[in-house]
Amino acid sequence: MGRFHRHEDGTVHSHEHGDRDHDHGDHSGYETGTQRIEVLESIFAENDVRATINRNAFEDNGVRALNLMSSPGSGKTTVLAASLDALKGDVAVGVIEGDIATDLDAAKLEGRGAQVSLINTDNGFGGECHLDAPMVNRALQRLDLADLDLVIIENVGNLVCPAEFDVGEHAKAMVYSLTEGEDKPLKYPVMFRAVDVVLLNKIDLVPYLDADVDTYVAHVRMVNPTAAILPVSARTGEGMAVWFDWLRRFVTDPGSLPRRRQIH
Repeated sequence: MGRFHRHEDGTVHSHEHGDRDHDHGDHSGYETGTQRIEVLESIFAENDVRATINRNAFEDNGVRALNLMSSPGSGKTTVLAASLDALKGDVAVGVIEGDIATDLDAAKLEGRGAQVSLINTDNGFGGECHLDAPMVNRALQRLDLADLDLVIIENVGNLVCPAEFDVGEHAKAMVYSLTEGEDKPLKYPVMFRAVDVVLLNKIDLVPYLDADVDTYVAHVRMVNPTAAILPVSARTGEGMAVWFDWLRRFVTDPGSLPRRRQIH
């Protein structure tokens, strides 16, 4: 089914979501009636209402919520699995696992000491390319928030849509792989601008890709001057201790972390 998107210039449109990334393009010349805009804005308003309900549920239970985003194949689930292993016995974690279809990623997280709630977005028409606040609200019903300190929402792999929807999180993070190329922050600025922390993953491949990490970092900084940028390798563990420390401080002392925006 079609979903609605609102852009930074205020334009709103609907389109069918497939199971791959897509670019929203330039809609500066798009003309629409006042009534249509009001209807679409009301849909976003409903999402924001549900996001507030989610956030209140987190806060009523003393839980911090992190929206973890990336493109497909960045290593997001590998990062998350390593994080659960590192935090086990220290931080009580719940995971909302968003995927278009299958429980493959959720299965990788089982047995790591976390509560896991899977939500598939496949609706018979290809599936949604992001999670929205109502989806997250349904997934929350399968978590015992009273027993948790942190909920990590692993969003559907996509560099466009997930950044546009508030799902009730307190902060946004993304995993950005060296294999994606150094140009992605410039091509997908909305995603990179939205996040509080960027994990630059797969740095163990630098010798094989002839990649310049400084260039990747510089391109992120061009669109987001304040986000924490953490070079890591989820496969080898390089740099991951800094990420685990970030997560712990996010739970226990969020005020000590630099923020792109104020945490709710």
